[in-house]
Amino acid sequence: MGAPSFEPVSIMLTATLPLPTIDRPRRVLPPVRAARDTARCSACAMRHLCMPQGVGTDDMPKLEALICTARTIRRGEALYRSGDPFDSLYAVRSGSMKTSMAHRDGREQVTGLRIAGEPLGLDGISEGVHVCSAVALEDSSVCIVPYAELKRLCREIGSMQERLHKLLGEQIVRESAQMMVLGSLSADERVAAFLLDVSERNAQRGYSSNEFNLRMTREDMGSYLGMTLETVSRTLSRFQKRGLIDTQGKFIRIVDFEGLRKL
Repeated sequence: MGAPSFEPVSIMLTATLPLPTIDRPRRVLPPVRAARDTARCSACAMRHLCMPQGVGTDDMPKLEALICTARTIRRGEALYRSGDPFDSLYAVRSGSMKTSMAHRDGREQVTGLRIAGEPLGLDGISEGVHVCSAVALEDSSVCIVPYAELKRLCREIGSMQERLHKLLGEQIVRESAQMMVLGSLSADERVAAFLLDVSERNAQRGYSSNEFNLRMTREDMGSYLGMTLETVSRTLSRFQKRGLIDTQGKFIRIVDFEGLRKL
């Protein structure tokens, strides 16, 4: 069975300090800038995934001036929340993040997994506010791309505009594939397709395709795949008994790729 593409993250805070007592001097928090580093596209291992093709040497400084900072996001921290004003796009530099939307009753629906080299924030372009939340599944970092400056650069560099259009098109494809998964696949097929998708995306980044740490919890997987936590756990256990995978906590090893594809 071919694995439909998933949206993932793929897919990216500071620890709370004790309250000072009256007779003890207040601790000074480090400035926000301390959590940001200079982002150099030319030295980034993920540049082949997120940079436009055909950028000339004369245009590279313009691109690096635009993507001027990389922000660290600690595990469990939100990069942005639903309803926050939209002003920047982001690219996952390292780690992984999940995106989610909230139901009217407060329940969370996981909508994607974002990993290194993948964009975040496209949901905010339409209305000028984010409709999704993006939360780091592990300590991660993201490159910050101010949207107003990006639009200006797109007018100057044709390949940048083409790259932005491609990202928007890929977003549509992911959402269509996810609708197909939720509407027509069985529980076994959904989990198998998800594992194969993560495997393929890891291979594109030079990581192991058959062994990886899946930072999503079983509950998050269930929310993303339209299944209960119990069904996800039973399905993974069944796959392990059949010799398709080996799993220990968040560690996943795919043993039988063809077996997963044939489900």
